[in-house]
Amino acid sequence: MTSLSLFEHTIFALAIQMIIGLRTGNWWAGAALATGYFTGREMAQAEYRWIEQFGGGLRADMPWHAVFDPRVWQNADQIADWLGPIISTTAIAFAAGRAKRSPDPAKLPRS
Repeated sequence: MTSLSLFEHTIFALAIQMIIGLRTGNWWAGAALATGYFTGREMAQAEYRWIEQFGGGLRADMPWHAVFDPRVWQNADQIADWLGPIISTTAIAFAAGRAKRSPDPAKLPRS
């Protein structure tokens, strides 16, 4: 059984995108806000894990690339918490953009 916690951030990101997309019509803005929030949150947590595990508890000892260290990304939920919102909101924004561009079949000329 898959834990719901793997999908929590994705669900909240989609909810944020829906609110912004429906109110403004800009689905990309909703995607950017939602993914920016959750990606930033997970990157900050990865920095804290790196500082705790490899930096001796000192932020000053952390290199700029510490967040990209694969040793601080050990659990599936740590990866799903930022990758899920990116994939899902991008897919919705692409779909909404295509729906805007596709012609209305009722308005097409009949031959």
